Amino acid sequence: MSTIMITGASGFIGKALASDMAARHDVVCISRRNPGLALPWVRGEFSHYEDLRQLDRYHIDAVVHLAAVTGGCQERDGILVNVEGTRCLMKYLMEHGCRKFVMASSIAAVGFQSTRFRPLRLPIPDEHPCLDRDGYGLSKFLMEEITKYYQRQDETLDVINLRLSSVAPDERIPAPAGVRPLGEWCLGSITLMALSDAVRAFALAAEAPYKPGVRIMNATGPLAWVAEPVAPILRNWWGDGVDVSYFEQPGHEYDSVYDVSSIQAELGFVAARLPQRLG
Repeated sequence: MSTIMITGASGFIGKALASDMAARHDVVCISRRNPGLALPWVRGEFSHYEDLRQLDRYHIDAVVHLAAVTGGCQERDGILVNVEGTRCLMKYLMEHGCRKFVMASSIAAVGFQSTRFRPLRLPIPDEHPCLDRDGYGLSKFLMEEITKYYQRQDETLDVINLRLSSVAPDERIPAPAGVRPLGEWCLGSITLMALSDAVRAFALAAEAPYKPGVRIMNATGPLAWVAEPVAPILRNWWGDGVDVSYFEQPGHEYDSVYDVSSIQAELGFVAARLPQRLG
């Protein structure tokens, strides 16, 4: 049995993940608010070294880092919390012997918040470059770069950055989308996963066999969250400026806009909750 630390344990995903993993591991939670679980809990900010010192009495085998400022944040907040905060967290844990890190990145790291975003490739690969104009995607991309920086310092580190999709409660998951006008966060509306699947993805990453290196994986389901084929939805947004021919091939009409082959091959993760379409 390992000791797993979960940051953001009072949050939507964190609380569910802590409850799930506590059945198989010793779980230590850190968050600003009490998660209300019968588990060891440290009140504090993951970005404050002084708060992290409260964890000195634990031997942390792995961390699942979920805490962050989320989409729509100010650029300054994204950099201070998601980038500098992650640097502080990793530095502390490395100094205390932790070698496995599972980090909640985001599919928004590519920069799709802006209506000016155009992907360079479809389906979007795991390490698609950051084209962000708004700050949040940049903060998640730079968080990934921090993990690469520290893994270069200590090549024994095992780091998995999960570029997580939009996540919804299992009981209130939205209806699949159709053709609609282009708006901010457009790809987030058709790249969706149920909470139960998100929990399983993070648990599989934390429990995966030790493998030194840094991996970035798109974490979403194999199908786009759509009621209509993907190609006309994307063409309505981007015209002929992006090659959508992949989604016109037989058998790929409803595939995810993000390539999920790595998370399937490396972690064995395939989302169980898939969109239900009429007809």
